[in-house]
Amino acid sequence: MSKNNKNNGNIGKTKRSTDDLIDSAIAQQNDWMENRRTFARRFLKTLNIFARPNPNKNVAENTDATAEKVQRARRHSGLSAYWFPILCAVIVVLIAVWVAFFHRSVQPVIVVPNVTEQTTGGISAETFDTVAVPTFDIVRIENSGNIVVAGRWKPEEGVSIVINGDIVATERTNKNGEFVYSPSKQLNAGNYTISLIGINGNVKSSENVFVYISPRGYQNSVSLLMTADGSTLLQAPTMLTDGDLVVSKIDYLDTGRIVVTGNSLPRLRVSLSLNDEYLGYARVSDHKYFGLGADVGKLETGKEYKLTMRLHDGDGRAITEVTHRFTMPEMTGDDDTYYTVRRGDCLWIIARNFLRRGVLFSIIADKNNIENPDLIFPNQNLQIPVSAGK
Repeated sequence: MSKNNKNNGNIGKTKRSTDDLIDSAIAQQNDWMENRRTFARRFLKTLNIFARPNPNKNVAENTDATAEKVQRARRHSGLSAYWFPILCAVIVVLIAVWVAFFHRSVQPVIVVPNVTEQTTGGISAETFDTVAVPTFDIVRIENSGNIVVAGRWKPEEGVSIVINGDIVATERTNKNGEFVYSPSKQLNAGNYTISLIGINGNVKSSENVFVYISPRGYQNSVSLLMTADGSTLLQAPTMLTDGDLVVSKIDYLDTGRIVVTGNSLPRLRVSLSLNDEYLGYARVSDHKYFGLGADVGKLETGKEYKLTMRLHDGDGRAITEVTHRFTMPEMTGDDDTYYTVRRGDCLWIIARNFLRRGVLFSIIADKNNIENPDLIFPNQNLQIPVSAGK
């Protein structure tokens, strides 16, 4: 029982203390209100001094009575007692609205002299930010046999170098968006296709570079930039040797068509001329084979002819040529000829060379009992029905 009484005593003390705090706060508020009212009365009386004097004293007394009534009315109005804070708040809101919607800061005008902007590779630094996909600048084979790949992508971003479908390295661009990749180990002789992937967003390059590393060294190597519009030679062979352009077979058909097959550097172009008359061109395959057919009309038996094959670089310049002089033999009258399939061949190209039109590939397939025209094999001997091309 005594414990409970003790607790009740504490509660009573706590409550009395709280009441005292509340009474004190109310007393302070009343004092503040009274001070405000006193200040208002003094302020109004001060303003009344500057009013136009009225000779009627009763009118002045009535004015004082009226002011007293107004003050009394304000005293009973809780909102009017806070007119000054409300006015300040309204002013602050108006200033904020003006700054937010109507005020416009005046920017200083800076005059910049016309100075030629430094560029890298003919492209300004601002352009790097707008590069949509990674691009190539240089792909070349050094004297040591090592390959060097340089290009552009967004500044300070990662770029993966992909060779023959495999990511071999990832480089980071500098502040100008440039990167360089050079493996420590030189690549073996052969064909390579190089592409780029931007790490941020997995953006792939729209162009690829084909590289042929010759077993004879960098002098015979080739680097081509492959785009949707064609190819551009990045590195041409600086020295050609015997075997870089070889004509292996010449077929003259009784349809008045000549077909030349041979070997050369991959992805470059070869052109055919007969007695210095241009007949056409073909591109060398990745496996270094080419085949080119053209209509030459009837060749006279016993007459000498000059056949010229030229190898061209990416700019169309002839970098080497092979000339064959032959005397036209008497035609045997055979309706068919034969062709040995090489790596990279397809029936469409074979039909185009021998029969003028690639769509006639099915005739060659039927003649050689090929069930699947898309499946032929190197060293397969095909019989070509020449009469089908007439």
